[in-house]
Amino acid sequence: MSDPRNTNGARMQTPEHKRLEDARTGAVPWKAWGPYLSERQWGTVREDYSGGGDAWDYFPHDQARSRAYRWGEDGIAGVCDDRQRLCLALALWNGADPILKERMFGLTNSEGNHGEDVKEYWFYLDSTPTHSYLKCQYKYPQRAFPYLDLVSTNGGRNKQEMEYELLDTGIFDDDRYFDVVVEYAKAGPDDILMLVTAYNRGPDAATLHLLPTLWFRNTWSWGDDVAKPKLEAADGESGIAAAHASHAELGEWVLRADASARLLFCENETNNERLFGAPNASPYVKDGINEFVVNGVADAVNPELTGTKVAADHVLEVPAGDSASIRVRLTASGGSQTDVPGKGKPLGADFDRVFKTRRKEADDFYATVIPSTLRADGAMVMRQALAGLLWGKQYYEYNVHRWLREHGVNPWDPNAPASSVRNVPWFHMVAGDVISMPDKWEYPWFAAWDLAFHCVPLSLVDVDFAKKQVELLLGERYLNPNGQIPAYEWNFSDANPPVTAWAALYVYEREAEIRGQGDHEFLARVFDRLATNFTWWVNRKDLGDRNLFQGGFLGLDNIGIFDRSSPLPGGGTLEQADGTAWMALYCQWMLQIATELGKQDPVYADMALKFLIHFEWISVAMNPPDADTVLWDDEDGFYYDVMRMPDGTTIQLKTRSLVGLLPLCAATVFDPEVVDRHPMYLERLAEFVRVFSDALPSLAHLPGPNPEGRRLLSLVDELRLRRILEIMLDEDEFLGPHGIRAISRRHLEQPVIFDWGGQEYNVHYLPAESDTGMFGGNSNWRGPVWFPMNLIILRGLAQLHRYYGDELKVECPTGSGQEMNLLDVATEIATRLATTFTNDENGRRPVYGGIEKFQTDPHWHDLIPFHEYFHGDNGAGIGASHQTGWTGTVALLFMLGGALHSQPGAAARVGH
Repeated sequence: MSDPRNTNGARMQTPEHKRLEDARTGAVPWKAWGPYLSERQWGTVREDYSGGGDAWDYFPHDQARSRAYRWGEDGIAGVCDDRQRLCLALALWNGADPILKERMFGLTNSEGNHGEDVKEYWFYLDSTPTHSYLKCQYKYPQRAFPYLDLVSTNGGRNKQEMEYELLDTGIFDDDRYFDVVVEYAKAGPDDILMLVTAYNRGPDAATLHLLPTLWFRNTWSWGDDVAKPKLEAADGESGIAAAHASHAELGEWVLRADASARLLFCENETNNERLFGAPNASPYVKDGINEFVVNGVADAVNPELTGTKVAADHVLEVPAGDSASIRVRLTASGGSQTDVPGKGKPLGADFDRVFKTRRKEADDFYATVIPSTLRADGAMVMRQALAGLLWGKQYYEYNVHRWLREHGVNPWDPNAPASSVRNVPWFHMVAGDVISMPDKWEYPWFAAWDLAFHCVPLSLVDVDFAKKQVELLLGERYLNPNGQIPAYEWNFSDANPPVTAWAALYVYEREAEIRGQGDHEFLARVFDRLATNFTWWVNRKDLGDRNLFQGGFLGLDNIGIFDRSSPLPGGGTLEQADGTAWMALYCQWMLQIATELGKQDPVYADMALKFLIHFEWISVAMNPPDADTVLWDDEDGFYYDVMRMPDGTTIQLKTRSLVGLLPLCAATVFDPEVVDRHPMYLERLAEFVRVFSDALPSLAHLPGPNPEGRRLLSLVDELRLRRILEIMLDEDEFLGPHGIRAISRRHLEQPVIFDWGGQEYNVHYLPAESDTGMFGGNSNWRGPVWFPMNLIILRGLAQLHRYYGDELKVECPTGSGQEMNLLDVATEIATRLATTFTNDENGRRPVYGGIEKFQTDPHWHDLIPFHEYFHGDNGAGIGASHQTGWTGTVALLFMLGGALHSQPGAAARVGH
């Protein structure tokens, strides 16, 4: 019997699978609308037109309600079309706040004692991959929101102190807040139902304004010949308050709400009078609804009931302990394709039927994704992790050429003075896509290596979207003509670790599992573009032509003794153990891709030799013969970065960090059929050894085949592997209760101190927040646990186990007397990571740390925040609180946890 996962029928076994297939083929555009609205557009590089590049101060939160955005929109629990022309989101007012709650509030980089930080609580609870069903929950206080208190108290704290959070203000005391649950269901691809339910958790009845808001992104105020769209009140339906929307590209749409709601219209245009003391183009500006509802300014909204922004103001009196709901429906005027039988009033029985159907279909879909053997608590965490990834999609527009021109920069003028404006070398870049974001508030912009990690868990639910995300930054609109992949909007020219090749491999294999074969053309396109990027790395990041690579911070922000992206003391250059190991891994992944493509096209098998030999040269460079100072320290049994001074002397920088663990991850196993199919691989290696073995004696000791005939490419031999693992698996060094720490805990008592020219640099173990302002100070790689790097370690261990098998066992934890093979070690680390989020024996979730509200209140306890990183000693969540992006890889750990031992070959799927 064939594997049912390898048939198209399996893809369509639930209605959601059918919708995914219809979206893939273009039969029905189910993904045309989704949660593509950002949660913060203010304070971004795109909106920064300052002279000095101070994005945070140029466009602060206080201006966001009054100032039209240039490049995007934001809102609470919002949806929009896939080009963000028309947006629908929720606004709220509790009768006490000084402003309408239209967007999440947080501190800017300079206001927070650990950098930018959102100060709200909301949670993504569910989403299907076509967004046929969505669910989000927001906790809205009934007291006046403490904007000034949060800014002033955090501003008075230093980097050694804890952050002052919203719960700390006392605003949730006596449970005086609303749990506001926002759900969307699509009756068809252009028929979107919105249900908002407010639960009063407090002891008294409370009034709440719920204002579902529909508006057009402002595309008409920037000097282009763009037709201005229009919203206006519509009549004719009993019991319905309706607004008609007209857009030259989107066509005609109707927003329907209950007749009890009052429709308030204004323009999505800047209130120049408030912000700049200049006349307004219209009397009904962007903040008009805020002025009408909060301040009672009657003439702030258009009495003609027309504009480009409209809110349906529902005023609810919610009894204590009770709830109230509102219904809204946005439908294309031309009718909708629906797969829900039956008809009825748009906000009545038909509305109920659609929601009931879509909720069940969401359950049916996830029953095919989440292992049935997973405990209920783990299944809930896994589903929320995937929901967060799917909610994390955002429309991102950034025409860099146009943006530079608006800054007065001409990148083609040879006589132009040097400019401090960002991203001048990226004038070719024209972004306008739905992209998986790291965090739609703290990081509402793509980051190259984050995106690659996102694609892996995304492939569990939507392999077609994952494929598009893998390819996106390799396309001509993004990839620099020199071959560099853009890093992130604050500096596209930074270098992120080259993990796109791994993501491509994983997604390719995932599709093969689903459809019976991988997409050869997809993999070939990716390989060709990555070959260009690989050449960029070789030409730009190996300054000494010694196969020892730099790369700067490589996504690890403050992990080094000093900023690795800035000039080093004394004019030295840095030979990076992690940069070099990443390039070794890059070679291995490209070799794997070329080998797979070579099954159909022999040309790729020949190209594979390039990456095979390049790997060998990198391997030699990691420990050259007779070198004065090398990356490997034989006395310590660890890899370190080396600073090479202008006079040729070298200095080892002895920080025990992920930098020194990464070389063990550069390991890939090739099955015997690969060698049988491509004998030239061994022939070329033999030739390499024959020519260079006299100068490089270590070549005589390359590992041969294991008993199963598998071959290993690895930067470390068995002896070094054991020595590194002894350190990594020591609970007093790297092995924490919830994963591998970024820096060894030994540096708590033994900090690294480096003195140069009277300037002292130091690194010590910091399990929580950073105590420096390096890279903004809002992240910390000096002790916490980071999921993406743990995943790369798991991948390396799984690969090494495929070669060494049960013959290689190590003590885990070090000093425990308990021997494990490397697959058992990987499983142990994966379990520690996953239990960050699940209940322990006392019913407490480590991710919540000491926050008792989350630990003990049933209305908070099962709402999981997928933080950016986690406390190295107790697993408490730190950093961006909705960093579901790469922390969403925990879904992969739940998926693989039960399969590592029960399914042959499962270990290889950890990362290929």
